[in-house]
Amino acid sequence: MVELEEIQRIRYPPFEASRWIPAALPIAQRRITLGSFDSAEDAQSFLNVKGPSVHIGDEDSWLIQRSYRYGTDEMFPIGEAPFLEHEVYPNVVYRQRQGWYLIPNPIHNILRKFINAVVVVLLLSLTYLFLSPVLIFLSVPVYGIETVRWGLLDYPSLAVFVIPLIFAPLVTRVVANLLDLRRQNAFLKRGLTSPQIEFIKPSISDQPLEINLNFPEWDKGWKHVDVMWRVGILPPAREALLELLGREERQQPPPGLATELPHHWEEGLDDGTAGGEDAPMELQNVKGGFYLRPMRIMQTGGSQRWVDGEPINLAPPEPVWPGSLNSDLIRIHWECIIRIDRQQEGALLWVQPLKVAHSTAGMKIIDLPMHDGRSELDIK
Repeated sequence: MVELEEIQRIRYPPFEASRWIPAALPIAQRRITLGSFDSAEDAQSFLNVKGPSVHIGDEDSWLIQRSYRYGTDEMFPIGEAPFLEHEVYPNVVYRQRQGWYLIPNPIHNILRKFINAVVVVLLLSLTYLFLSPVLIFLSVPVYGIETVRWGLLDYPSLAVFVIPLIFAPLVTRVVANLLDLRRQNAFLKRGLTSPQIEFIKPSISDQPLEINLNFPEWDKGWKHVDVMWRVGILPPAREALLELLGREERQQPPPGLATELPHHWEEGLDDGTAGGEDAPMELQNVKGGFYLRPMRIMQTGGSQRWVDGEPINLAPPEPVWPGSLNSDLIRIHWECIIRIDRQQEGALLWVQPLKVAHSTAGMKIIDLPMHDGRSELDIK
C-alpha cells in the first residue's frame, strides 16, 4: 500500500513586505497523510472529493501551495462540479473581519509620506553642516551655520527651520489620533443596525456574486452605498509557523517573523509581524478593533453602486482564484464589503465573510497582487 499525502507550503509576506527579499526567507512545509491505498485509481477516487490543488506565487517569491502526492507521483483532484470546503472560519475572521468598520483619517497616510520627506531634509541638512568647514575653506559662501541660543545650548540657525519640520508631523499625528478616537466614540453611541444580505445563488470563485441588499435603518447623513467583493490570503497562525520552522515560542523567531509583542498579538490571529503598526490608535473596548486590516495578498472583484430594490451582480476577481480554504497555515479568505459614504465623519464599512466554492477551472497564480499591511491604505 502507498500513502497519499497532502503537502502544504507557505512563504507569507511579512508586514511591509517590500522591505524583504522573499527568497531569503524560509518556506514552512507540512505533510499530512490522508490514507494508504492499493492502487493509484483508489487514491484518485478518494482525492476527487478533496479540495483542489492550490498554487499561488513561485519558489523565488511569496508562495502559497497545496498539493497531493501518491508515493513519488503528484496527483490532482478531478472535480466535475464546484466544491465547497466546510472548515470553520479561523479566529482572525471572527475577531477582525466581520461587522462594522471605520475608515482611518486620511491624515495618517499623508503624514507618512511627509515624514519620509522630512527625513531626507534632515539628512541633507546634517550633510551640509558636516561639509560646511570644507566649503568655507574653499571660499564657498555658506548660510545657516551661525548659532542661535535656545535655553542653555547653542544650535545652528538651520535648526530653526528643520526642527519644526520634525515635530510638526508628530503633533499632527496626535491630533489625528484624537479625532479618530472621537469618531470611534460617536460610532459606538450610534449603535447601527446591521444591513441584511440575501444570497441569490451559491458563491463560486469564477462566477459573479449575486445578492440582494437591504438596510433596515437608513441615516439621513448617508450619501450612497458601493458594494464589492474580494479574495486574499490571511496571515498564517504564528504558532503553526514556529512549530513547522522548528522554533520554540520564547526563542528568537525565524527570519521574517517579529518578536512577539503581547499587547499587539493574540494566539491564533496572525503571524504577529505588524507590531501594532497596521492601524491607527483604537479604543480597546471593541474586540478586533475599528479598522479593517488589509490582506497582504489580495485581489478585488467587481463593484456596483447600490440602488434600493435592485439586485447586485459583482464580477469575480481575475484571474480565477481558489475558493475558501481555512487551516492554521493556508487561509484563502473571501469577503463582501459594503462601503457607505457619509456627509461627515468619513465612510463606514460593513464586512461580510463569504464561504466560496472552488471552481472546476484550473488555478495557478504567479503574479501576486501585493498590498501594504496598513489599514489607511486599504479602502480609501
